[in-house]
Amino acid sequence: MAEEAPVAELRPGPGLPERLTAGTLDRVTPSRDDIFRALERVIDPELKKPVTELDMVRDVRIEGGHVGVTIALTVAGCPLRASFQDQVDGVLRPLPGVENVTLEFDVMSPDEKAALSTKLRGGVAKRPNGIAVDRATRVIAIASGKGGVGKSSVTVNLGAAFDRLGYRTGILDADVYGHSIPHMLGIDQRPIVVDRMIVPPVKGDLKLMSIGFFLEDNAPVMWRGPMLHRALEQFLSDVHWGELDILLVDMPPGTGDVAISLSQLLPRAEVVLVTTPQPAAQEVAVRAALMARKTQMRLLGVVENMSYLVGSGQELFGAGGGERLAESLGIPLLGQIALDPALRECADAGEPLVTADPDAEASRQIYEIAEAIAATKRESTGRIVKALPVLS
Repeated sequence: MAEEAPVAELRPGPGLPERLTAGTLDRVTPSRDDIFRALERVIDPELKKPVTELDMVRDVRIEGGHVGVTIALTVAGCPLRASFQDQVDGVLRPLPGVENVTLEFDVMSPDEKAALSTKLRGGVAKRPNGIAVDRATRVIAIASGKGGVGKSSVTVNLGAAFDRLGYRTGILDADVYGHSIPHMLGIDQRPIVVDRMIVPPVKGDLKLMSIGFFLEDNAPVMWRGPMLHRALEQFLSDVHWGELDILLVDMPPGTGDVAISLSQLLPRAEVVLVTTPQPAAQEVAVRAALMARKTQMRLLGVVENMSYLVGSGQELFGAGGGERLAESLGIPLLGQIALDPALRECADAGEPLVTADPDAEASRQIYEIAEAIAATKRESTGRIVKALPVLS
């Protein structure tokens, strides 16, 4: 048997590339181009765009197998810094030659913030009167005639359902006196201001804006009509909602100033009425519906909340109120939601039931309502041209 030829030892020489010299045979230096392509997958958790597109990558340093990245944040104390760390580490470590990664942060200059604001606003087709909600965004007001019918719980869970169904979703907590949605979503970080543009906090991909973010220690809001109108106008003009599919507006109960202001600022908004089965809630809800029609807002349908106790079927608040309300207004009953103690428990814990337990009976009912709303189509005038399902 022939002897194996000896393996030649590689030595540095004029004809041998440095990366193949002894001791570096298996080492591949990371490519700067590969690093920047990988960083395109790092998404700003609030602006929902790549950090490379937002010009946030301040510096990239390559020293052998070590890669250092500096990202310029909009504010020094960004509450979501850990998200950047996890994403950068996740996209860079798999690259050939990368042995370790470090991430440092810097802060944008005023000029950089102004440029970022211009870039972000440039992608939104504004509505009349300077409203910065994209023209393609469907605005749906969740309204009720009275408090205590679970309107905010319905709003939060519908928003989370739309988000899980793949719709880019935002929630505007316009219930100025009774703002509770930040607590129900477990969001406690404050909005970020970028050159007079307000970036809303997020829960995953779900965006939220509420007056509660601007108050200290649960302070009461003691405002009159003009201040309420100005606050709502600012939430619709100065907040960067981006390219949303759906913006849910949690309305205050009744027929007050905020409802009138919303109809003036967003005349193409649609309305979903929330009621409970008892006649008292149904009768009061009619007033909110009539006001919506007088202000040229379109009624999508009725949601009956707390229809029966989950598990037992006991009708604690009577029966038939949602169906009678829908019939009296000539609009569909979009669905009924069971009274489930878990809805309250999840809201107190800051996690919507539809995400905490999507297989729960109430969760399935909420998903069906979200799908029924999403199934409606509108002409350019905003008129609904596809009938909604009517539940018996």
